[in-house]
Amino acid sequence: TKGSNLPYRRLCVELGARVTISEMTVARRLKQRRKQEFALIRKFDGEPFFGVQLAGTNPEEIGWAAALVESRGADLVDLNCGCPIDHFTHKGIGAALGRQPQRIRRIAEAMKKAVTNIPVTVKLRLGWNDEMRNVLEQAQAAVDGGADALFVHGRNRNARYRFAADWDAIGSVAATVPVPVVGNGDILFPQDVTNALARSGAAGVMSARGVLIKPWLFREVNEGYRDLTAEDRVAIYRRYVTLARGHWGEDAHGLERVRQFTRWHIDFWHRYVPRREDGSYPNIQVREAAHRHATPLDAFLARADDAAHEYLADCLTFEREIDLNAAPSPQSIEEPEFVEAEG
Repeated sequence: TKGSNLPYRRLCVELGARVTISEMTVARRLKQRRKQEFALIRKFDGEPFFGVQLAGTNPEEIGWAAALVESRGADLVDLNCGCPIDHFTHKGIGAALGRQPQRIRRIAEAMKKAVTNIPVTVKLRLGWNDEMRNVLEQAQAAVDGGADALFVHGRNRNARYRFAADWDAIGSVAATVPVPVVGNGDILFPQDVTNALARSGAAGVMSARGVLIKPWLFREVNEGYRDLTAEDRVAIYRRYVTLARGHWGEDAHGLERVRQFTRWHIDFWHRYVPRREDGSYPNIQVREAAHRHATPLDAFLARADDAAHEYLADCLTFEREIDLNAAPSPQSIEEPEFVEAEG
């Protein structure tokens, strides 16, 4: 949620993405005709394959929403059974559905009956917690309901994003169900894709946090790893802002939206680290404690403090040069263990 906004999807497609997924969309809000929710299901001209991810608990309601998004150009419709956020799980939405496999089956059935020409998929986590790792039961229920494919995030709900994804568990799902399984978790470098596929036997992989950190991951998967300079990265960030200004507008309200989203993205962009000098690759779950920055701009882009992020957001949004002499001094900060997004 928030990261998969339309301008960011545009950027990812320019950088090689072939399949893009909407922000998590609550079916009931669509039924209530909320304008903001309808914005989430908009496909941009030229988007090659766009899936809409729906959240909810009522089969009839989600079936209705599935038919709606198909009529508006979606290439697939997905049921979210993975969102770990308390606000949603307390309502029974997202990962909370994993505790009710038969409800997953009923919702998948309703979605399948409601659409005519697009696939129905289901996104799962491994379970609710270590004591309830019931992903195989969830997966079978989804397939029994007619799901054409599954996405599996290799963590349980209580783990959120704090531990390494379990690709062996993803592999157990791929080996059990008769539909394609796409694995998810800790994909940041091209070799992560190769290793994940080999370990799991999955039909494909998807990336969320990895692509929020480095949207050029798609290009790397196709062309090989690239150690981008700080200037290269800033050019990509500025391209996002150009796309965002085109989407939200150049007036004061539009630019405020652009800045809000850009500031949010910087919380991920600053986490970029290149391949290590010895040729090994960092792990997305581990912050690099001692990283040598190639240039002062590299060091600035890696800063985690709010002052640096606010300054960078202003420079990008309002098309100003990044003047390191004018940038705020580094602040002492204890960085959060992870950044979590709804959905």
